[in-house]
Amino acid sequence: MDFNELRELLAAIDRTDIAEFTLKNGDFELILRKSCLNGETHRSAPAAPAVSPAAAIPTAASTAAPISPPPPAPSPLAAKLLEISSPMVGTFYRSPAPDEAPFVDRGDRVRIGQTVCIIEAMKLMNEIEAEVAGEIVEILLSNGDPVEYGQILMRVNPG
Repeated sequence: MDFNELRELLAAIDRTDIAEFTLKNGDFELILRKSCLNGETHRSAPAAPAVSPAAAIPTAASTAAPISPPPPAPSPLAAKLLEISSPMVGTFYRSPAPDEAPFVDRGDRVRIGQTVCIIEAMKLMNEIEAEVAGEIVEILLSNGDPVEYGQILMRVNPG
């Protein structure tokens, strides 16, 4: 890859909302990571709530129904949990290969920079690293599940 090709690649990635990009070719490996102005990477951006099209269209029954009470307040533990989110669209994998142990399990302690899963995107395996330290309390996806940009992958108790 020459300098002009590299510059074109960087410009193309800059025009997208891809937060992390890895290119491997033989001994050559290029890893690009974008970060927000406040120093947090795109991984920490909260996912937008999913709303089905049917839920967005009011019906006679839904407009006549009384307003439901607000949901209960989150527990103190839930309020302090941190999230590991997907920096890209792809396929979620918990382990480096089908016959190998997962990177992390529920109850494991992780450190910043530790690989917690892989997101496969366009035939590239992208290792997702923890940006927080603590105990994994929830893994929200299974092997082979499709994942969207910003989707929460895991929740971590920083305590």
